[in-house]
Amino acid sequence: MSFIDNLKIRAKQNIKTIVLPEATDIRVLKAAESIGKEKFANIILVGDENIVKMIAIENEIDISSAKIVDPKKSEKYDEYVNKFYELRKAKGMTEEEAKEKMLDPVFFGMMMVKNDDADGLVSGAAHSTSDTLRPALQILKTAPGTKLVSAFFLMVVPECEYGENGVFVFADCGLNQNPDTESLAEIAKSSAESFELLTEKQAKIGMLSYSTYGSAKAEEVDKVANATKIVKERYPELKVDGELQLDAAIVPEVAKSKAPNSDVAGMCNTLVFPDLQAGNIGYKLVQRLAKAEAYGPICQGIAKPVNDLSRGCTSDDIVGVVAITAVQAQ
Repeated sequence: MSFIDNLKIRAKQNIKTIVLPEATDIRVLKAAESIGKEKFANIILVGDENIVKMIAIENEIDISSAKIVDPKKSEKYDEYVNKFYELRKAKGMTEEEAKEKMLDPVFFGMMMVKNDDADGLVSGAAHSTSDTLRPALQILKTAPGTKLVSAFFLMVVPECEYGENGVFVFADCGLNQNPDTESLAEIAKSSAESFELLTEKQAKIGMLSYSTYGSAKAEEVDKVANATKIVKERYPELKVDGELQLDAAIVPEVAKSKAPNSDVAGMCNTLVFPDLQAGNIGYKLVQRLAKAEAYGPICQGIAKPVNDLSRGCTSDDIVGVVAITAVQAQ
């Protein structure tokens, strides 16, 4: 059984409703069809019902299990407009602007989640990350006690003995360009929580660098080493080490020579990259060269589950992210 199949089983134990606001994208409709057959989540498609159904029929896609909500015709439209206006008027939002925004499927979908008319949202197949996260932060805000919203990829590497049987969290690979020491520490904490929620296994965090234990001297190395110290002091319950080179973090034989006294090195399953460039390159290398499944960017730190998609995603990718979102919503 695959890792995502296991998540689908968990999702079935407490069915959640997930919004897909990109309802004219064929990949999204195919994903809705698959989810309807597997019955691990309820799906709401946001868009013009006639257009959505026409696209589905033309492409022989069965979306009968999904609910289609058209913002223009929704009985909730006025309520959502008023709530959005109240949320944003202090930032200069006018009622007319609120009315216009609530016709946007992503903004409307976020308000469904805010209003508990849905449990989570997945977008990004046809939108940029900022087009997904901006309305999430405006409407849903950050989770209590969270200092930073960040993003990770859930990586499932076939026939891999490293990590948690080939399962890793890679962070931050989608949002924070050049996190400072404090931000890296918060990304590590959130990523450990996400790993443990999704895998039900203990997170072992590797704070990655091109240096191991001071083997190189540079400002960017100090950033990672200092972030590791903050995590150890602030969150003593977490298993973390750094700064570590990638091989020292995941390969036991290398860890024995480079970090022999570490109880984490060689076994890391939660990899925190020093910046977005490294994270983005890292996940795409593993995805393409190791033929890994890459689900994300998955968001952490938002008050309710909202997840982004790569614009190059497949319908199967969308199904996987919906399964992740449904488990997060539990």
